[in-house]
Amino acid sequence: MSQNEHAEGHESPIKTPKQLIITVALAFLVPILLIVMLSQFIANIRSVDMDSAAMSPNAVATRLKPVGDLAFAEAGANAAAGPRSGEDVYKSVCGACHASGAAGAPKFGDEAAWAARLKKGQTALLASAIKGLNAMPPRGGGADLSDLELERALVFIANSAGAKFKEPAAGAAPAAPAAAEKTATAAAGIDGKKIYDTTCMPCHAAGVAGAPKAGDKAAWAPRLKTGMNALYANALKGKGAMPAKGGNTALADADVKAAVDYLAELVK
Repeated sequence: MSQNEHAEGHESPIKTPKQLIITVALAFLVPILLIVMLSQFIANIRSVDMDSAAMSPNAVATRLKPVGDLAFAEAGANAAAGPRSGEDVYKSVCGACHASGAAGAPKFGDEAAWAARLKKGQTALLASAIKGLNAMPPRGGGADLSDLELERALVFIANSAGAKFKEPAAGAAPAAPAAAEKTATAAAGIDGKKIYDTTCMPCHAAGVAGAPKAGDKAAWAPRLKTGMNALYANALKGKGAMPAKGGNTALADADVKAAVDYLAELVK
């Protein structure tokens, strides 16, 4: 290999004085800039008060929440606003069938279609709406509807067809659930007191684990306001410290409901 070829293979990329000056300047400036940026970063970290309310776990979690949570917050706000009106329930649930008469549902405002049904009365119609009838599923398909909301919707629909049903006030026990279910257990000859004595008494007699005492009107009042159907559901499925069916899974649903009826009668 010649000397010229050797020199070309190791030729420096810096060929002019200007390039040399720029290279030297960058060699000094880049490290300095890095040091300044690092110092600023450390200073910012030190300036944050980790004990402040803004840095609490809840505050941080709130800032990191996804946008999708807004939908749940709105739903919660609606629930907190109180029971929906009959018209609102009709528009969001019942209208799907009653507006067009789908699956044989009597149309909204059709007096002829509703005439025979209205003769059954508000209590019987509400019982059918709760349990479902023919093609209509329980609660009209609105599983989240409370007894109060469902009865309001019934009144709204029935009155549009000429009925003069009275709309229940918030906090009032629904008309049908207690009467209809109690009649069913009584007709079956089920002794609610006997079931209470053998299954429910250990907790409800003494108020164990927060169970409302038998005969304690103050403790039972808010529970009765939710309606008998809600009480039945809690007893059947369990709630809080109370296991399903009071811990006696061998009981039939009707037996459990009879015991609930007995407890409810004690505070009326």
